[in-house]
Amino acid sequence: MSTITSTLGFRLPHPFIAGASPLGWDLDSVKRLEDGGCAAIVLPSLFEEQITFAMEGLIRHKDPVDETWKNALSFFPASSEYPTGPDEYAEHLSRVKKIVGVPVIGSLNGTSAESWLTFARVIEQAGADALEVNLYEVMTDLSATGLAVERQLSQVVSELKQVLRIPIAVKLSPFFAAFGNVARQLDHAGADGLVLFNRFYQPDIDTATMKPVVNVELSTSSELLLRLRWLAILHGRVRPSLIVTGGVSTPNDGIKAILAGADSIQMASAILRNGPGYFAVMREALEDWMDEHRIERLDDVRGRASLRQSEDPAAFERAQYIRTLHSWKRGA
Repeated sequence: MSTITSTLGFRLPHPFIAGASPLGWDLDSVKRLEDGGCAAIVLPSLFEEQITFAMEGLIRHKDPVDETWKNALSFFPASSEYPTGPDEYAEHLSRVKKIVGVPVIGSLNGTSAESWLTFARVIEQAGADALEVNLYEVMTDLSATGLAVERQLSQVVSELKQVLRIPIAVKLSPFFAAFGNVARQLDHAGADGLVLFNRFYQPDIDTATMKPVVNVELSTSSELLLRLRWLAILHGRVRPSLIVTGGVSTPNDGIKAILAGADSIQMASAILRNGPGYFAVMREALEDWMDEHRIERLDDVRGRASLRQSEDPAAFERAQYIRTLHSWKRGA
């Protein structure tokens, strides 16, 4: 029996990867992730705003000292509030590479490639085995079109592929009118992996202060269904590796992701809850399931629940929607 999988060009002993989390900032906890059995490690993100401030003293092309922008930019964390600066990030990555034997994936979080191009090379030179590009932005400009947003995503990937030799994974939001087409555009732009999906963090409102408040909650299995749906739609229809993140809290969640078509599975919340040793639990449960169903290789079952074999995926999706609505029964 073999749980070996391939993702981003890496041949991994199993599909369970340490996703970006606070555990990635400390060398001792990074080593514990490897000792716990993870197949690879994604470091937490360095933000575009950190890079532009360090290089130019600007945040989103604006001077935070200028009275015109001072109030608007005051919502961003001060430089001292980030765990590391850009140079320190590269140094940390280099140290991580020296103490672990699994692939180490750097991460950049932002909205454009202009400030990333130089620093992406720095991350590569620091020893990163791959780069995860975390493209996160809620479009508040009512004049911005979906086409323009999609074109920018593809351009970011194309430009990064021109300067990097290491694989690039793109971490995405699901909120596009035609996400499948976005995935295909990124495939054509050269993306080596698609990470599904970025969690959509939504501030609450404090009715006492009448101001937004932020609170990060760990993900649960309830978030997995959206990921399963798009894994199933994309499996076998795009070239990049399909990597699921968010909602994999139990071994059964991981098995579902593989059946839908995942090549690898990033885990963060479940590891923060249960500790790095949970990677071994996930792998052992996968092996037990494969043994129970007499599955010799993970590739033999990957995507079995996907839409790859469907003659009309759109009709299948519509049918499942209608069946779901009709499945409710009073008192059930």
